[in-house]
Amino acid sequence: MIGFVGLGQMGAPMAGHLVERGVIVHDVRPEAVQELVDKGARGARRLEDVAEAGVVGLMVRDDAQVREVCAVLLPLLSPGSVIAIHSTVRAQTAVELAAEAGPYGVEVVDAPVSGSFLGAHQGTLAVMVGGSKEAFARCEEAFAPWSGLTVHMGPVGAGTHAKLARNLLHFVAFTAAGEAQRLAEAAGVSLRRLARVVRHSDAITGGPGSIMLRSETGPLDPEDPLHGVYSHVLALGDKDLALAMELAEELGVRTPLTELAAELLPESLGVSRDRTA
Repeated sequence: MIGFVGLGQMGAPMAGHLVERGVIVHDVRPEAVQELVDKGARGARRLEDVAEAGVVGLMVRDDAQVREVCAVLLPLLSPGSVIAIHSTVRAQTAVELAAEAGPYGVEVVDAPVSGSFLGAHQGTLAVMVGGSKEAFARCEEAFAPWSGLTVHMGPVGAGTHAKLARNLLHFVAFTAAGEAQRLAEAAGVSLRRLARVVRHSDAITGGPGSIMLRSETGPLDPEDPLHGVYSHVLALGDKDLALAMELAEELGVRTPLTELAAELLPESLGVSRDRTA
């Protein structure tokens, strides 16, 4: 039996995918529980009733709620059980709760997800898990119905560290998209047509993730096979960013992210503008 606490925009569809496996669900809103019960889940009127599950997923609002739920469940769960924190909270919260869970023979993992409510409904979320190898093995199967990728990132806290890094890319990219749209708009380009091109080309190339191939962020060895590739990327980037900044200056559009990217692109790629390096 799998338990799930927190049936909001993300939690409800995640728990919904678990119905065929057998899931007991709880939320502070009875109507949210009833919606899952109507689909075949078992409803828990009291949070304590979820403690009979071997793996319990939490998708609640914040650190305080995570701690409140764990305070109730930890003394009640059977040894060998796992609490998986899917909420995006402070990494230290999971670390501290894992220490509190130890005397009960219960393991806590931080297992935040990426993929938005669309991935939750489609059952294709990516899960970044921080915890022991044993805990990861016990909960991996419980995640399978609602996930498309589950990765063991390291010890407790590592899942949250990975999620924060992933979302940094997400929201900085959103900000860059806004800057790109302002430049395009000032130049008289249709934003909707531009958006079609961006979505199409990113679906082919993989977007920013397509250059995330290195195992560390320092300068690349000139003998590294990626060095030539990234040097070519830098040359293209230098040219295209310079042209974009030139256009922005002509049109009177502020492009601070573009200017910063032009400055930091070599460091980000791990190659030098010195073509002899």
